[in-house]
Amino acid sequence: MDSHETRHWHALYVKSRAEKKVLSQLEEMGFKAYLPLITQVKQWSDRRKKVEEPLFKSYVFVYSNDREYITILNVFGVVKFVRFENKAVVVPENQILAIRKFVQDYERGEGFKLDNNEDLKVGQMVRIINGPMKNLKGRLHTIRNKRQLLVYIEVVGQYIPVSIPRAKVEPCEE
Repeated sequence: MDSHETRHWHALYVKSRAEKKVLSQLEEMGFKAYLPLITQVKQWSDRRKKVEEPLFKSYVFVYSNDREYITILNVFGVVKFVRFENKAVVVPENQILAIRKFVQDYERGEGFKLDNNEDLKVGQMVRIINGPMKNLKGRLHTIRNKRQLLVYIEVVGQYIPVSIPRAKVEPCEE
């Protein structure tokens, strides 16, 4: 199979507030697509309401290959593929898994608190050494307790917090 046939995750930049519409159009066309949503409580003057909002405003992820590029660009609401050096950026599968894990933890309401962990320092770079997010690097943000950390991992230029067991990370170079 050549590179035109191989599918990868890509990030699409879409019109503001068009994320859900783009997602449903892509799915109707048979594409595997992902829009990470988080539930937030919105306060209006007369009421409070839970609403699902995109984790990354104006971004939708799509699993596609080079031949599907133009088809995807023609979806109403899609502005462009996120690109680097004139190529659509491939978002590694483990970053998609990290986002899914973050959304899952967030929806469970798992809070983050600071505690002590002698061998690691907040702010240092760490590498995930096993599990579905293996080899992803991030910055240690919070040491929750002896066994749980909060690590910020960069995805499409934004940082997402991932809750991860201490045993799954090691210090690494910048």
